[in-house]
Amino acid sequence: MTDDTTLNLWRQSLGEVPADVWDRTDLTVLILAETGLVQLPSSVRRLNSLRTLDLGHNRLAEVPAELGDLTGLRDFLYLHDNALTALPDALGRLTVLRYLNIGENRIAELPHSIGEMTELVELRAQHNRLTALPETLGALVALRELWLRGNQLSTLPDSARKLTELRELDLRENAFTEIPPALAGLPRLRRLDLRGNGITELSDWLAELPALEKLDLRWNEVRPAARLLDALTARGCVVLS
Repeated sequence: MTDDTTLNLWRQSLGEVPADVWDRTDLTVLILAETGLVQLPSSVRRLNSLRTLDLGHNRLAEVPAELGDLTGLRDFLYLHDNALTALPDALGRLTVLRYLNIGENRIAELPHSIGEMTELVELRAQHNRLTALPETLGALVALRELWLRGNQLSTLPDSARKLTELRELDLRENAFTEIPPALAGLPRLRRLDLRGNGITELSDWLAELPALEKLDLRWNEVRPAARLLDALTARGCVVLS
């Protein structure tokens, strides 16, 4: 049975979105991945019934502010593997969105408005050009997974200590020299991946993270002190270094 509210144009060589798509105001799922898109027109705002929008694997250099008009977008927004250098502030209007993937772009900073996306459960921003994250990150109180591999981060904002639902944090291949202090005390953090950074010291509070199951420190200069390693392994945490 075909769902008439889903339009899947995956891997069709379009170059641009057919004009009649913007008349499909009943659509709840629109898949435009790998269609050769170089532009997304402001007409996208007309599809206000969308719950999922997939624009991944295209050549978009920007997305219009009208993307923020899709306030019913609650399931998935895929913007990964494009040529984006920035995101519009209006993205923060997507306050019920649960999954956002902006990985594999050229984004240098996240808009402060991202803190308004308080229903986000998973945020993927891997392989961009981020050097810092906004203080508003801490407002994402439902966030369970945060993927930041392959950026240029050396610290996390203090507000990250408010991410009390966070389970998985991927900080691989950044510029950290220590484990961000804002992570101390996160009650549900299970997996912390810090491979390929410049970490030279570890803090004793790591042994006090109550849910930590895996700490990956490979390809850093640091080696855990025996006392810290014993404390972590005694609690059932696997440490790779």
